[in-house]
Order: sequence, then structure tokens, then C-alpha cells
Amino acid sequence: MRHLSVQVLDPAFQFAEGQSIGVVVPGPHPFGNPYHVRRYSIANARSVPQDSGVALDLLVRRCFSIDEVSGERYPGIASNYLCDAKPGDRLTISGPYLSPFKMPLDNNANLLMIGTGTGIAPFRAFVQLIYERRGGWQGQVRLYYGGRTGLDLMYANDETTDLADYYDEATFKAFKSLAQRPLMRSSDALEQGLSEHAAEAWALIQDPKTHVFVAGLGRIATVLDKVMADQAGSADAWKASKQTLIDEKRWSELVYN
Repeated sequence: MRHLSVQVLDPAFQFAEGQSIGVVVPGPHPFGNPYHVRRYSIANARSVPQDSGVALDLLVRRCFSIDEVSGERYPGIASNYLCDAKPGDRLTISGPYLSPFKMPLDNNANLLMIGTGTGIAPFRAFVQLIYERRGGWQGQVRLYYGGRTGLDLMYANDETTDLADYYDEATFKAFKSLAQRPLMRSSDALEQGLSEHAAEAWALIQDPKTHVFVAGLGRIATVLDKVMADQAGSADAWKASKQTLIDEKRWSELVYN
């Protein structure tokens, strides 16, 4: 896992919290593609542009895929390209791209953020935004986060990690959960941690001031539905509550495979 700081040299480049950029990997690539593009969420809040440009933070996991027939391992093109980058290397990017996440303007709103893996990147930007850029946030902020290894918890609740800067905020709490067995997935770890604090999450969901943000691998949606259905009393009751959040534009998610 790498935390990369990228400097965009054009001060005119602007982005909003929750947006992503595309990283262009030069070819040639398999099947003759001249370039390869992979999108990454921006993991920091906006800052005032300087003469030197605009700073972007990216959280990148070095990925590999396994051929189910031959068993051969293939490196992820973009992730390995970025993880192998050295200070001073130049990158070509595209974007920024629109985000499904819409941060409320009301500082009395509650934020319930649920994520796995590198899905924590936009949440880091949101927390920076409300506490460092805006200030005076009155609503409750809760982060539930699951990872397979300690490296996955790069920004989780620990005295020596990034989000520790916000523990003196009375409104902020983060709950991390680490896989306890070698074959557990980050979504399994999330289910474990979320289940331990499900009552608090459910109470927030029922508050009409709460906005829910979900980001991570595809199974995260299944895990969330399972845990919240238990709290709601049935799958149908949870489905109805979730639909209310969607209809009132208080639910947004970014789920990827």
C-alpha cells in the first residue's frame, strides 16, 4: 500500500472532495493498447492553489490477478506503475471526474461513512474538509472501516495514524476492524466491526439529518444490507429505510469490483 503525493503543476486545476482522477500508463500494453487508464479517488481536501500548483493525495494498493486456468500471476498495470514511481517522476492524468458523493452544506448534518480497502480515500478528504477547511462541524461523524491487513488501515483510528488528528473533535469517532483469519476479506472484517457497533449506526440512519456514504469492494453492499436488516428487524424494513435515504438524496455509494 502506498500513499502518493502528486503535484499538479497547473494552478488552474481544481477538484472537489470525493472526485477522482485518471492515471494514464504509457504503453504498449497487452492486446496492442497504446495506453491504460485507471481511476483513483483523491484522498485529500482542496487547498488554496499555490504558484507551484495543486496537491493531490492518492492511496494505491499494489494489485495482482491470478489466471484461473494457468495459475499465472499478472501485475495490475496502473497500481504497480504507481507503486514503483519515484519522487520527481512525471505522471499523465485525466479528470477530475464527477463523484457520486454529495457533501451536505449544513454543518449540523450527521455523516455515516462505511468503507473497505482504498475506499477510505474519499472519506479522508471529507474529514479534512469539515474539520480543517470549514470548521465548526456540529453533526456527528462516524467512520466504519474494514481491512485485510494492518496496511489496509493506513488512515484508521490509531494514535500514530492520519485520522488521529481529529480525535480531539467531540463529534468524530472511527471504528476499524482487521481480518482475524488469513482468508478473511476486508468485507468480512467490516461486517465484524460494523456488527459490534450496529446499534449506533442504526440510530444515526434513523436521524433525518444523517447522510450515508459507502465506498469499497462490491461485497460491501451485501455486508451492509445484512447487518442493517438485523437492526431494522427484517430485510424489507431495511430496504424501505434505505429507499427513504435514496429518495431524500442522503445516500451515496461508490462500489467497485
